[in-house]
Parts: sequence; C-alpha cells; structure tokens
Amino acid sequence: MVTPRYTDALGHGMSDKRVEILRGIARTGSISQAAREAGVSYKAAWQAIDTLSNLAGVALLERAVGGAGGGGASLTEHGAQLLDLADALEAARRSVHARWSQAQRGGIAAAVGTGAVQALARLALRTSMRNQLPARVEALEAAGRIVRVRMQLGDSGRIAARITQESAELLALAPGMPVIALCKATAVRIAREGTGSKANVLAGSVSRVARGDAGGDEVTVALAPGGLQVVGFATAGSGLRTRARVSALVAESAVVVALEG
Repeated sequence: MVTPRYTDALGHGMSDKRVEILRGIARTGSISQAAREAGVSYKAAWQAIDTLSNLAGVALLERAVGGAGGGGASLTEHGAQLLDLADALEAARRSVHARWSQAQRGGIAAAVGTGAVQALARLALRTSMRNQLPARVEALEAAGRIVRVRMQLGDSGRIAARITQESAELLALAPGMPVIALCKATAVRIAREGTGSKANVLAGSVSRVARGDAGGDEVTVALAPGGLQVVGFATAGSGLRTRARVSALVAESAVVVALEG
C-alpha cells in the first residue's frame, strides 16, 4: 500500500496557487473553472495537479469524461485528505503569526529582530541546492512560452531565471515580490574577474577553497557588499586563493525561483 507524502506536496507553501487550484476543483467539480478562479491557464492548472500528485505519490484527482455535462473532476480520498492537512497547516500558521504579532506589540520581537521570522520561513524550504539567495522580483519579460524573471539580490547584484509561463502563473510572480533564487553549486562556474559570459555574472571575492581533482575546486564566493555567499566550482588547479576577485557564472536556465514561506 502506497503511503501518501502529503507534507512533500505541501512543501511549496500556502502562497503557491497549486493548493488553491485543488481547492477550486473540490468546490466546483471543474478544472477549467478552478483555473479561471485562480487566474491561471487551463494548462497551468493541469501542471499544478500533476506536480502535487507527483510529490504526494498518490492520485489526487478523478476525472469523469463525457456525459450531458461534458465531464468533470473530483478529488480522490487522498486529494480530500491533502486539503484537510493544508487547512490545518494554514490555521497553525495564522496562530503562530498572531502570537508573534502580540509579541511585537509587547516589545519582545525587537530583541529578536524581524530577520529571524524571515529566516525561519526560509528554513522550511528543503532542497539539495546549495545556493539559496533571498531576492526580490524586478521585472518579468515574456518571450513566447518562456518568462525571464529578473531579480535583485539586495546590494549583492542581480540574477535572472528563465521559467515557463505556467510556472510564473502558478507562483503569481509580480514585480516587488520577495522570492528565493536557487541554483545547484555544480551549475555555478567560478572564474577570475573579468571573464565574459552571457550567463548571470555575480562579482565577489573568494572566501573559501576546497581543492579537488577531476571535479574541480569547490569555491565559496562572498558577494560584495551585500554579504551573500555563492558556492560553485572552478577548474581543478585553478590557483584561486582567499580574497581573490572572481565572478560566479550561472546560466539563467539553471536558476529556480521559489516563494518564501
């Protein structure tokens, strides 16, 4: 018997539209209606259901084909259970925020700092990607079915990602929105400052080097002046030393956009 992985399916957070679409299907019995209510395309709605089903490891939707009404959709027992868990998690989140707001009014939060709340929300994102960079959406540039997302990394520079139109819809991306830019360390090439590239170029200085062989040297780069760290790889025997000025190069297609909290 397959054990549903509900917590994996809900790992995107309540701000993601995937759960909203699932809830819309439960209410209306229609994928297209749920898509309209969520403000996404029919294709994006199906992508949302496929993603949730893959993450949960069980079927969440039953679809009826044909009939006088032209068919419809309903949630499986697993789909209904996933929504129940989503509602419980949202209620718990609101409770925590309410208690924190009371603490702020009492002056307790000032001693902890608002950054602690943001850090806690970001820790909920579980991934093998070494580079997780807090960012803010600057602009969205559509080119056919692809959307280029330009993001500001505070004072540490800019980075861009290329994602599908459906993904941009499901995340409800908009200028000014806080996000997290993710990329694997193996997708980041570290080169000496001034190296030309059509990819994202993040300037900084070497803070750590772990010498490697065929896999190359693992290099940690401090992005100035914002204080963010990026991990990547340089050619084995690169000769890079601490404080050397370098560039971290990463293709836009290798950058993933995630929502906070």
